[in-house]
Amino acid sequence: MNTYSRCWLDYENPYLKKGSYTIFREQIQKDIAFYAIDPSLENTETGRVLTKEVGNFFSRFFEYSLTKVPKSGNRTLSLGLFSWPEVQKLLEGVPLPKYPEAFMIRYVSPEKGLVVGAKDPKGLVYGVFRLFSLLQQGISYTTLTLIEEPRNPLRILNHWDNLDGSVERGYAGRSIFFENNKITDDTDRLTDYARLLASIGINGVVINNVNVKERAPFLLTGEYLPDLVRLAQLFRPYGVRLYLSVNFMSPVIVGGLDTADPLEERVQRWWQERAAVLYKAIPDFGGFLVKADSEYNPGPHTYGRSQSEGANMLARALRPHGGLLIWRAFVYKLQDWRDRTIDRARAAYDIFHPLDGDFDDNVILQIKNGPLDFQVREPVAPLFGTMEKTNQILELQITQEYTGHQIDLCYLAPQWQEILSFDPHIEGKPATVASIVSGSTWGRPHGGMAAVANIGRDANWTGHWLAQANWYAFGRLAWDPTLSAQTIAQEWVRRTLSNDESMVNRVVAILQKSWPVYEKYTTPYGLGWMVTPGTHYGPSPEGYEYSIWGTYHRATHTEIGVDRTSTGTGYTTQYRPYWRDRYDKRETCPEELILFFHRLPYTYVMKNGKTLIQNYYDAHFEGYEEMRALQEEWNRLEGSVDPVVFTEVQQRFVQQEENARQWRDVINSFFYRKSGIPDEKGRPIY
Repeated sequence: MNTYSRCWLDYENPYLKKGSYTIFREQIQKDIAFYAIDPSLENTETGRVLTKEVGNFFSRFFEYSLTKVPKSGNRTLSLGLFSWPEVQKLLEGVPLPKYPEAFMIRYVSPEKGLVVGAKDPKGLVYGVFRLFSLLQQGISYTTLTLIEEPRNPLRILNHWDNLDGSVERGYAGRSIFFENNKITDDTDRLTDYARLLASIGINGVVINNVNVKERAPFLLTGEYLPDLVRLAQLFRPYGVRLYLSVNFMSPVIVGGLDTADPLEERVQRWWQERAAVLYKAIPDFGGFLVKADSEYNPGPHTYGRSQSEGANMLARALRPHGGLLIWRAFVYKLQDWRDRTIDRARAAYDIFHPLDGDFDDNVILQIKNGPLDFQVREPVAPLFGTMEKTNQILELQITQEYTGHQIDLCYLAPQWQEILSFDPHIEGKPATVASIVSGSTWGRPHGGMAAVANIGRDANWTGHWLAQANWYAFGRLAWDPTLSAQTIAQEWVRRTLSNDESMVNRVVAILQKSWPVYEKYTTPYGLGWMVTPGTHYGPSPEGYEYSIWGTYHRATHTEIGVDRTSTGTGYTTQYRPYWRDRYDKRETCPEELILFFHRLPYTYVMKNGKTLIQNYYDAHFEGYEEMRALQEEWNRLEGSVDPVVFTEVQQRFVQQEENARQWRDVINSFFYRKSGIPDEKGRPIY
């Protein structure tokens, strides 16, 4: 028996089998007794997976078995491609989706049963898992006609896992992929991992850290190839493609060359040979992810070459095999804190925008959601509204590097929803970040969403049980960015914790409040950072203030912030005129971002009539109290949720309470000691 959670695929969870469940089970037993599978799939790996999943779901969740029959008919669940005549018969007269991964679920009639049809095998896997999701939630299937297709071609998890088994920015235990410089052989867990990905529509995995160091460059060699083949074979039936992070200097580190200059023919040839070997062994290998010229990672700038020259060289090695080159736009210079002419926020645009149109069609620029580094709140990166000729992927961070380390509760879907719906105000072209990265705004062939994974070898996968909701939410939003964070939270709770209506509403309310609460007691108004150097957990107001990383607030005894307006560092000029003008003026700049864009005196009066410093004091006192209210609300759920889950989440809240108290007192004391301005309400500040 496995010793870890199956998350939202735990079909035996008794807390999902209460209330109207018994009536629902009796109904489905009357309506569905058989299943039929497309003969073209029956002897394939996908067919075997579908057969296993259907048997597993009905026997564990509804506690009865379906009988296999050769074709559709009375009380039958039919699974097949749109090309199968049985599916064509059941879907006659219904317009069929054309996207490769699309699927349709339809209840035809009691005599003809329920059908899941798809254009290709991957779509059928997604469709079957979607059906299970609906049934888990007790959603009626008798009037169902559901057509879905993913909005994003690429929906990828980036794992920052190292070959020694450690995970950079990992808060849920060691790597599920690596240990002792080897690829693990925990087939059961890796299979369940692939199932979890398929169930939320994720179709790609980068298994190793973007900081490709120590033994990781040698993943390209024959030493690791058999195990990579094994992983790819395991992922394939679930529609998940394998990707690798590679070191730009691999021709030197691995190949023994004396250069990695992208314009050198022997360097190009080395990469071509490596790609050919990989694709011969893994024909559906996805491609490479590269972090270059950033935070000590070498890249084309080492040789005086541009980012596009470096990326295109690698992309051309992958092109004959249909591979993609994903190139991170997280590039900036380390700096001297004394030099106020450099603004790290400008870096990505300054480097990449002039290269728009220079990248090959199988290069995708992976752009972080904001210009800095996954802060609790940042403006949307200006590259999304200004690179018309370049494929783009939105990079998010599920792992809570700056948002609580999966100790503090912080449901991130509301943040992601704001980012995806951001309108860059492109003249004459309605658009959002979601439409841009999907490729639809400018008709780009590749695009999508990627996120830094938050999982590890902990029994619950994510350290904090409720942090599973962030993993789940990323998959659902990558599939359909129009979904609301609240709807996704409801889905996740119903599939994971309880189907009791009152319980669902209470947990969803806790999740929905958690990001604003975390923002209040850490760094509101777009200030960011102020975290403990290295770990990035807990407050350190000047931890990075005199560092090489360029994340300064430059607080004095009278004012704080960096002037990023047109007359300051000029960062606002990287946006289209609508946002440039709004961000430039204090009066129109959104207050939740005002300290990102403006340098303000502590006495600056905000829209609520209170000074900046009083708002900061109030936010931290209120954030702490609101966090305690979430903790108390969870404590009231005892007996309504699995006792193991309840106790472990309760323990996390105890840790979060101490962290929130520390943030409140350290930040308020910092502002008081800098300004000498007391709290108007006379609350304790040290």
